[in-house]
Amino acid sequence: MRGKLADDVAGVAGGAISALVGLRREAEAMARSAVEEMVRRLELVTREEFDALREMAARAREENGRLAARIAELEARLAKVEATPEAPPAVDGTAP
Repeated sequence: MRGKLADDVAGVAGGAISALVGLRREAEAMARSAVEEMVRRLELVTREEFDALREMAARAREENGRLAARIAELEARLAKVEATPEAPPAVDGTAP
């Protein structure tokens, strides 16, 4: 009799533990879903999106630096051309 009661109690306890584990998983899923919805409503970005945007910004800054250097080079070349005196036209009207 005592063994049967212990087995019944153990069975009920095991069932209760299984139910609690299931409840815990369901509560975690609900909490995760609520947080994801809040993040979406607040228009926050995920870590992956942030990292991708940060990489794009770094590449844009690098390209901006290259373009600024190229513009400076072209402006220097243009200044030299503009500073060079023009040759006078030839007597017969053709360019030298």
